[in-house]
Amino acid sequence: MLDLSLVINLGSSSLKAALLDAGGASLWHEGRSLAPGEALKDVLESWLAPALQPHRAAVRRIGHRIVHGGERFTAPTLISTDMEAALQALIPLAPLHNPPALEGVAWARAWAPELPQWACFDTAFHSTLPDGARTYALPAPIRARGFRRFGFHGLNHQHVSESVSRRWQEQGKQPSQLRLISAHLGAGASLAAVQGGRCIDTTMGYTPLEGLVMATRCGSVDPGVLLELMREGHTAAELADQLQKQAGLKGLSGLSGDMREIREQALQGHAGASLALEVFRHRLLQEIGAMAASLGGVDVLALTGGIGEHDGALRDELAQALDWIPELEILVVPADEEGMIARLCVRAET
Repeated sequence: MLDLSLVINLGSSSLKAALLDAGGASLWHEGRSLAPGEALKDVLESWLAPALQPHRAAVRRIGHRIVHGGERFTAPTLISTDMEAALQALIPLAPLHNPPALEGVAWARAWAPELPQWACFDTAFHSTLPDGARTYALPAPIRARGFRRFGFHGLNHQHVSESVSRRWQEQGKQPSQLRLISAHLGAGASLAAVQGGRCIDTTMGYTPLEGLVMATRCGSVDPGVLLELMREGHTAAELADQLQKQAGLKGLSGLSGDMREIREQALQGHAGASLALEVFRHRLLQEIGAMAASLGGVDVLALTGGIGEHDGALRDELAQALDWIPELEILVVPADEEGMIARLCVRAET
């Protein structure tokens, strides 16, 4: 009898689901986007339930990607009524992502009330950040309210870390000595500095806005810019829209946040697209240098995510720009959040 994990990965406007075996190998994987006005519950019922029905008897557990676990949740956690209430309390930390994930939990409970459900957190892998890396230089009363660096994309960074560590072990090297920079480069983008499997630094912070230039998110900017915009009368809602949806590659290029389009237009001499590439590369190299400094050197740079996996020009540019790092190996590791979630759930049960 098959022993399958159902993994449900819900974003602010996207749905992904997968059926995986105990080792995390995918037997079925599908995703779709929510159309304007579509209700998530209706889509889960009309799309996901029929797709799962042939495999219903083999499903043993359900794992959910939860973007933010706050201070409390730093490992896969069995979802109970009390735990679900605690997740509801964390919604302000991830208002776009945690609510749909909780809708997925409610739907799955109705679909298979007898199956255990596990929450796996994108922030958990970064819970090992030392105080120097997690703490903002803010007054104590503000820090006491929980304003600190959490980091995100942790499920995929952990998958990359484990994949590269296995490769090192197969080569007769000690994974405990591996100094790895995991580069999750897609619509969202972040780096993680991983020393012997333990995350010691990352580029995202209290929110996924900090760090690298992303498709429509700005990455790190001088807080003084925001203060000036507030003095000019811009509201919090207006700033949130500008920083999260109108900035990044889209804002720089004046085109879109799609790296493929930006590459094409830059080759044709589009000034905005060329600027977007220049700023993206500069910030990426700057942050790679910062991660290397935190690690005290770097052995492997692993590229993952849509851009990291498929943009060959970027790989060539990085190899040339980073040739000053002795014996640096640049690898491509396909993203696999769903497989990581399945493996984490099986581990948590044993």
